[in-house]
Amino acid sequence: MWSPTEEEKYGVVICSFRGAVPQGLVLELGETVQILEKCEGWYRGVSIKKPNVKGIFPANYIHLKKAVVSNRGQYETVVPLEDSVVTEVTATLQEWAVLWKQLYVKHKVDLFYKLRHVMNELIDLRRQLLSGHLTQDQVREVKRHLTVRLDWGNEHLGLDLVPRKDFEVVDSDQISVSDLYKMHLSSRHSVQQSTSQVDTIRQRHGDACRMPLPHHFFLSLKSFTYNTIGEDTDVFFSLYDVREGKQISERFMVRLNKNGGPRNPEKIDRMCALFTDLSSKDMKRDLYIVAHVIRIGRMLLNDSKKGPPHLHYRRPYGCAVLSIMDVLQSISEIKEEKDFVLKVYTCNNENEWCQIHENIIRKSSTKYTAPSSNYGLIISLQLLRGDMEQVRRENPMIFNRGVSVTRKLGFPDVIMPGDIRNDLYLTLEKGDFERGGKSVQKNIEVTMYVLYADGEILKDCISLGSGEPSRSAYHSFVLYHNNSPRWGEIIKLPIPIDRFRGSHLRFEFRHCSTKDKGEKKLFGFAFTPLMRDDGTTLSDDIHELYVYKCDENSTFNNHALYLGLPCCKEDYNGCPNIPSSLIFQRSTKESFSVSTQLSSTKLTQNVDLLALLKWKAYPDRVMDILGRLRHVSGEEIVKFLQDILDTLFVVLDDNTEKYGLLVFQSLVFIINLLRDSKYFHFRPVMDTYIQKHFAGALAYKELIRCLKWYMDRSAELVRQDHIQEAMRALEYLFKFIVQSRILYSRATCGMEEEQFRSSIQELFQSIRFVLSLDSRSSETLIFTQAALLNSFPAIFDELLQMFTVQEVAEFVRGTLGSMPSTVHIGQSMDVVKLQSIARTVDSRLFSFSESRRILLPVVLHHIHLHLRQQKELLICSGILSSIFSIIKTSSLEGDVVEEVEMMVESLLDVLLQTLLTIMSKSQSQEAGEYVSCLLSLLRQMSDTHFQHLLDNFQSKDELKEFLLKIFCVFRNLMKMSVFPRDWMVMRLLTSNIIVTTVQYLSSALHKNFTETDFDFKVWNSYFSLAVLFINQPSLQLENATPAKRKKILDKYGDMRVMMAYELFSMWQNLGEHKIHFIPGMIGPFLGVTLVPQPEVRNIMIPIFHDMMDWEQRKNGNFKQVEAELIDKLDSLVSEGKGDENYRELFSLLLLEKIEQETWRETGISFVTSVTRLMERLLDYRDCMKGDETENKKIGCTVNLMNFYKSEINKEEMYIRYIHKLCDMHLQAENYTEAAFTLLLYCELLQWEDRPLREFLHYPSQSEWQRKEGLCRKIIHYFNKGKSWEFGIPLCRELAMQYESLYDYQSLSWIRKMEATYYDNIMEQQRLEPEFFRVGFYGRKFPFFLRNKEYVCRGHDYERLEAFQQRMLSEFPQAIAMQHPNHPDDSILQCDAQYLQIYAVTPIPDNIDVLQMDRVPDRIKSFYRVNNIRKFRYDRPFHKGPKDKDNEFKSLWIERTTLTLTHSLPGISRWFEVERRELVEVSPLENAIQVVENKNQELRTLISQYQHKQMHGNINLLSMCLNGVIDAAVNGGIARYQEAFFDKDYITKHPGDAEKITQLKELMQEQVHVLGVGLAVHEKFVHPEMRPLHKKLIDQFQMMRSSLYHELPGLDKLSPACSGSSTPRSNVLVSHGPMSPESIKLLHRHSPLNLLGSVRHSSSSLSSHTSSETGNLVILTDSSVGEAAEDMYHMQASPSTSSLSSTHSAPSQMINSAPSSARDKYRHTRELMMLLPTHRDRPSSAMYPAAIMENGQPPNFQRALMQQMIGPCKPCSDPNLSVAEKAVPAAPSSWSLDSGTREALPFLSVHVGSILAPPVPPRSLPHGHYSLHFDAFHHQLSDAPPALPARTLRKSPLHPIPASPTSPQSGLDGSNSTLSGSASSGVSSLSESNFGHSSEPPPRTDTMDSVPSQAWNTDEDLETPYLPVRYSLSEPDVLESLKSQPCRSHSAPSGVIPQDTLDPPALPPKPYHSRLPNIENEEGMIIEDDDKHRQLHRKVSQPVSGGKEEQARVAWEHGISEQ
Repeated sequence: MWSPTEEEKYGVVICSFRGAVPQGLVLELGETVQILEKCEGWYRGVSIKKPNVKGIFPANYIHLKKAVVSNRGQYETVVPLEDSVVTEVTATLQEWAVLWKQLYVKHKVDLFYKLRHVMNELIDLRRQLLSGHLTQDQVREVKRHLTVRLDWGNEHLGLDLVPRKDFEVVDSDQISVSDLYKMHLSSRHSVQQSTSQVDTIRQRHGDACRMPLPHHFFLSLKSFTYNTIGEDTDVFFSLYDVREGKQISERFMVRLNKNGGPRNPEKIDRMCALFTDLSSKDMKRDLYIVAHVIRIGRMLLNDSKKGPPHLHYRRPYGCAVLSIMDVLQSISEIKEEKDFVLKVYTCNNENEWCQIHENIIRKSSTKYTAPSSNYGLIISLQLLRGDMEQVRRENPMIFNRGVSVTRKLGFPDVIMPGDIRNDLYLTLEKGDFERGGKSVQKNIEVTMYVLYADGEILKDCISLGSGEPSRSAYHSFVLYHNNSPRWGEIIKLPIPIDRFRGSHLRFEFRHCSTKDKGEKKLFGFAFTPLMRDDGTTLSDDIHELYVYKCDENSTFNNHALYLGLPCCKEDYNGCPNIPSSLIFQRSTKESFSVSTQLSSTKLTQNVDLLALLKWKAYPDRVMDILGRLRHVSGEEIVKFLQDILDTLFVVLDDNTEKYGLLVFQSLVFIINLLRDSKYFHFRPVMDTYIQKHFAGALAYKELIRCLKWYMDRSAELVRQDHIQEAMRALEYLFKFIVQSRILYSRATCGMEEEQFRSSIQELFQSIRFVLSLDSRSSETLIFTQAALLNSFPAIFDELLQMFTVQEVAEFVRGTLGSMPSTVHIGQSMDVVKLQSIARTVDSRLFSFSESRRILLPVVLHHIHLHLRQQKELLICSGILSSIFSIIKTSSLEGDVVEEVEMMVESLLDVLLQTLLTIMSKSQSQEAGEYVSCLLSLLRQMSDTHFQHLLDNFQSKDELKEFLLKIFCVFRNLMKMSVFPRDWMVMRLLTSNIIVTTVQYLSSALHKNFTETDFDFKVWNSYFSLAVLFINQPSLQLENATPAKRKKILDKYGDMRVMMAYELFSMWQNLGEHKIHFIPGMIGPFLGVTLVPQPEVRNIMIPIFHDMMDWEQRKNGNFKQVEAELIDKLDSLVSEGKGDENYRELFSLLLLEKIEQETWRETGISFVTSVTRLMERLLDYRDCMKGDETENKKIGCTVNLMNFYKSEINKEEMYIRYIHKLCDMHLQAENYTEAAFTLLLYCELLQWEDRPLREFLHYPSQSEWQRKEGLCRKIIHYFNKGKSWEFGIPLCRELAMQYESLYDYQSLSWIRKMEATYYDNIMEQQRLEPEFFRVGFYGRKFPFFLRNKEYVCRGHDYERLEAFQQRMLSEFPQAIAMQHPNHPDDSILQCDAQYLQIYAVTPIPDNIDVLQMDRVPDRIKSFYRVNNIRKFRYDRPFHKGPKDKDNEFKSLWIERTTLTLTHSLPGISRWFEVERRELVEVSPLENAIQVVENKNQELRTLISQYQHKQMHGNINLLSMCLNGVIDAAVNGGIARYQEAFFDKDYITKHPGDAEKITQLKELMQEQVHVLGVGLAVHEKFVHPEMRPLHKKLIDQFQMMRSSLYHELPGLDKLSPACSGSSTPRSNVLVSHGPMSPESIKLLHRHSPLNLLGSVRHSSSSLSSHTSSETGNLVILTDSSVGEAAEDMYHMQASPSTSSLSSTHSAPSQMINSAPSSARDKYRHTRELMMLLPTHRDRPSSAMYPAAIMENGQPPNFQRALMQQMIGPCKPCSDPNLSVAEKAVPAAPSSWSLDSGTREALPFLSVHVGSILAPPVPPRSLPHGHYSLHFDAFHHQLSDAPPALPARTLRKSPLHPIPASPTSPQSGLDGSNSTLSGSASSGVSSLSESNFGHSSEPPPRTDTMDSVPSQAWNTDEDLETPYLPVRYSLSEPDVLESLKSQPCRSHSAPSGVIPQDTLDPPALPPKPYHSRLPNIENEEGMIIEDDDKHRQLHRKVSQPVSGGKEEQARVAWEHGISEQ
């Protein structure tokens, strides 16, 4: 049965529970649970994390904790019974855990590890606290560590600061705001100071003690590793002050054996000392730790003869030092010991032993010897702080090790009462002894004893150092052969106090002989008593003692024999008549010096003090003795404090009249002595004395009399030092007075009470008299008053013992009231007066409410005066916060209404005024203090206080002024953020007080300022305050953690909602005055509605309806509301406010309200447009703040800009966004688009002189000036974007303006600019961009893209794949669609993103330019791709049955034409598609277009050669003619004849007769054009190319005859038809032909592809039937990079010939499907074939290759290639993917370009991989090569793929003779990469064709082409094909790739290639079929020797006739084969 639990209520999960049982509750380790019921080892309950989910869990998984249960039953709450600090640590660690992981993600690794460390420490400290085994002090210490770490972590994680008191979190309700403020400050301070222990200790003791903190050094000797002495040693450590040259501490002694270990085995690891009581002043001294090493053994260490072995002497050995200054930093930072090694130096001369440490410190290296090794004394040091009690408590381990406490010589800075000490320190200084007739000096040893008066030697009264027990005799160390030894050894004599009087010291001197017997011979002695006859001790000084002669036989048994003798000079002077016949004779030439220092709390060396204590012995000297007391040192007085006080009061009682004043003065002197920090700790001794030992019952009368006498005289006296001293001693004088009166009263049962009271009254009158004196004239009087005021508050407690609270309060009020007001006294007195008031407020007296009622008015009066004059603000704020603190504490117990009332009346107004002043100066410290005071006061105020306050205003003006002040202060509070961001407790409390106060004040505002007395200023101030309040960052709970949010809501609720209700009700109260706040408050209210709190939005949004309504009533429209709302919405949303929910709510609430209105229609349209604006603004903001790409941002901005222009007509906003858009374009380097964007603004301006205001970055200027500036900027951007044609009209417009103004200077400038632009058009190279159509489908796209299609202008060199990648990276969530069909509704409405991308062809508007023959291609090129609004996309498909023999019959084209909203380029790189049209093109029309386009291309090219636009180089024409003629001969054009001139076709398609005729005419025209072309070719052809020309003529004859057969009358064609063209043909003249061969051989920008050819395919028709003549390999940029295998697995097609385009259908859309997916494009080859050509891409090229039957290309082709590839090194596409570069293409047999094909065998050596459209592969016939054009895919800065230079053999060359027309040999320096290579063909680039070409020179960074079989290798002769090695590790290859510098005349700047390497993507696949005749292959090879050479050199190699002959034979052989 489940039963409710009684005790088990709360527990912690100690093992995770997975909840695998029915109703099981899943629990994680560490979670806390509340237990409700139990049953047989199971509990039922909830996890505190998820309190709504109940479940069961095993009881043994839970650790129970004690808890307090309240409200038992269903809704009980459980609070664990544990220390609040533990609870806080638990909660904090849970909060940190989440943030800690985020630190790692955000790469804040340093903080991550620090925080981990702190969290581990917290867990450990929490465990200690929970263990319950700690003492109270330890608990306190652990809590201190915990809170310091909690605060540190909170600060570093940006969490809130937790205010604490005594480590506990404070409840803000229990303390005043001022106290809370102070706690925040101190918490912040403790976080910053957490590393320093000092502060925490200081806080612990409070400031009252002001005790200087002693320091202690803990020293431990680890070992003496250098001890190779072989004898026992004593090591003495002491602290030494270099500047004063003396030891400041006792010595610490360690006795070591000869192995360096302790002589006493128990001392192992316990050789440690604590040097105590070092003051802060000592720590600044230049201190050293000095270690003296004394050995104990033979006289001489290395001489065994000196002295017998059994006798041991103490002998000096060495010394070591360590500077404390050097190590202080390192030991103060760490809390543990740190090790140091001290080198032990030995003394060179024993006579200087006493100075060895000084010599080492001074580095007088001649006087000591360094040790041979680095080892020495290893010691560890640690610095400890605090009094000894604390040190013992904090470091118990040190004291467990038996540490030797080593004290300072003399007293510490602070003498603690009860610190009993009686030490005499004696230093053996020096001696001077006679030689005594010996040849060498003596070895002197001093022995010392302490003897009592009866001659007994005192036991254990001599200590050589701490750490070793005391002994009875002392033996000094012996200095070898020294009659004047200097010892400098300090000995401590701890003689019992009772034995001190009568004791004396005896020093015996012996000579230690090193002879055989080695006895020690006594030869003299000296002595000194310890106390003088007058009872004073031996003075601290050097004493030179007399030396008396004696010998071993002398006896000291009867010490009286020598004690009667004088011991020193002073003694001798005291008793001159000493008999000389005594036993002991003084040796006058010998002397002996010692010095003494007494540190005793019991013995005095002061005569005056002794005289006072024994005053009765000198009755006549009492006056003198009392007078001399102030000359006694403070140390002596505090040592004998009680005795002195007793004596003084006894003297006073003895004769009051006579001694009264002197005793009073002595008492004042002693009291003031205790105010010194050194003796501050003796105050308790004084207090104890007064309470327990003081017995002067009559003293009070005399003390009062003297005190009054002093005060009354203060007006007259000039010197008032003694009066001031008396004032300072006031506290203790009153203590004596009160205690004395109590004793008297006790003794006499309360007699003379009245006299006492009246005497006190009189005394207070005197005090008031002193304070009321005008002190401005007398400075001394000021000091007297100040001293009195300082001491005054200290006497209250004494008075309270004798008088009631009210009486004392009256005394105090009278006294404080007697002070002159601020105006009359100086600055310093002001401070003193306020400090006195502050101490009064802090005194116990003020805590009684009875006294407060009396004292408050006078205190407040003074504060009010100061605040009015803005003086001493900090002190005043301190007083106020104390008062508020007391009142808050009292309010918890009793009633404080009256006191609060007083404070409100006196302070509220002046506080507000003060705050306004402070805030205007922004003094944050003072502002914080006063804000906390104001808040404390407002918080104490109740309804009645507010009622009184508001009723007390005399007029409405006063009330208005008050309201304005308080609203202003509140506003500043929120704006200035007086409290730091992390003071959350403080900020929330502030907000709570403000909202409460505003609720009280709003009623007054409504009541007084609404109707007739409406005051805009007050209302406006109120609204601004409310708006600021709701927008406060600290109230935005959405940003807080759930725990924090819950805490705040539980305590305060959502204060934004409270204020919003208040604001709404006040708005409703305004009535008709609302119109005053339109449009002013629209922005602020809009800001409030954007706060993400649904309730606030619901309350506030309807206000906009209200505003619209009021403006509609007044003006008949709401234009102002509309304008303001739109303006403010823009700025607020861009600041990050608002969201989708707000947009919906805004629309919903307002539309609902507007429904009932008469102006419904305008209202609805307004709300709708605002909602739509919000959509766009939110999109814009999301784009801007995310890591979105430029494209998205630009699209968004264009969208928003157009909305402002077209829908809501906000010109200013429109212009703002124009500039934002322009900036984005500039950032993306879209200069043309930036220019078009600015043009929008320019078009809004006129050429007028209307002045314009300052706007954005424009200054105020005339409209003309702004338009001119804009035009210039736009022209500049067009120039940077190379769109000079767009800039030229603007240049003309500016020129007209300048001309009309006769500004010829500017006119000249603009005309030159225009001319430059024309030059640029002709001379500079421009790339033609690609265009891509993109469809954005799905609801996940931003609003402005959703379900729309765009056409985008690609970047330079950007091809479809690169563009597709870019789009997918911009929309990473998007899915690429794999087909070009229009998507259905399921895709349009789905919650996803689909992208559909394919390339489109531009349809230019300006066809006229393109048809003009003589217009250079550079000009046409611009019109082909600019100002384009229409784009075309063609898809081939078969209609009806497919003819296997001739596919052209059924191949149709589906042509889609897209029309855009704007033409490209424009203000964006992409525009939306406005309209799409679909038409189908029949096979016949297709054929017509293909032939027509080819004719146009030929005509253009021929015309250029005829008009000399192409200079010198005939290659292009050769290629073009060869392509057309060869294709025609080999079957291409014949296919058209078969298809369309067939009788069947004509009968089936009677309607096509006209078109058939047109096709025939076009074919005839083509023959004519070819004839003209061949004529031109003959004229310009190079002699070496004659064989090619001859071949062309032959093939042309064959072509004519075949056509003649088909088309009779061909030969009758007139030349005129070459120019004719049907209207239809004009439509497509600018497009690529519809042929499959549309194979551009070269890069669009190479000189080979200069003019007309750029847009037209390189051949028209092909008749190609033989598969043996060669195979075509096509490389198209649209093919997707598939693996080679994919290509080879496709099905072969039976067709042998067709027409094709460069772009297959699949390649025009996103071609990312795997090959299997593409099988659905049936007959991929057919798809390739009949597409109209896509425009050539920068890198698209198709290279057919023809290889003859024996595998060798014909030589003329090689020569042609040499010539052709030379000048046109292809450029490459930087955007090629790796995969693309790796696709090998299958050969194909359906080319129409066999002529072009044959020209290209040259690159098979370069082959790495091949790009091809998806063409079915065939097995490669023997000897066929596929071509690779990666060479064309390298950027301008790249080198071509590597040649396998490593394996080349230097074989003889068979060069082809150089061109006779070239000024150089065939190898031209400007384009040869490998200067050592020989040319194998015609002149590559002659200077003539370089210098005069209209095209900039081509790239010169690729290698000269090499025929495919040009390589002969030594080792690989057998291999038919050498794979190219692309490894970058082969230096030869690398070197061979480096391009040569260009010649200066050959390339304009900007086209110079760079020497960078870009290795091709993948190595080629070699074909291993054996190639015949490799050995006989001619060609060129690379010379290794020169490949490192970078400079050009002329190649002038002699060419032998034999070699020329060989070349000629080979050439002819190739032709005959053909």
